[in-house]
Amino acid sequence: MKTLGRITFNPSVMGGKPCIRGLRITVGTIVGLLSAGKSEQEILENYPALEAADIGEALAYADPNHTGVTGNYPLSLA
Repeated sequence: MKTLGRITFNPSVMGGKPCIRGLRITVGTIVGLLSAGKSEQEILENYPALEAADIGEALAYADPNHTGVTGNYPLSLA
């Protein structure tokens, strides 16, 4: 199993939700933005503290079967 070193948990940061590198940016925020149709590039532009690898690890955390493919993530609820 791959270790996700960019995902951190701290009860003092965002109520202990899984965050990216101790930042106040949660995995749920990243996954939510992607599911709303935002591209990786848009997310990186809007959150300059993030790196592309952070998005990949957020997806890997949210879905352990994630293949690590980066780019545009067309997600659908249907």
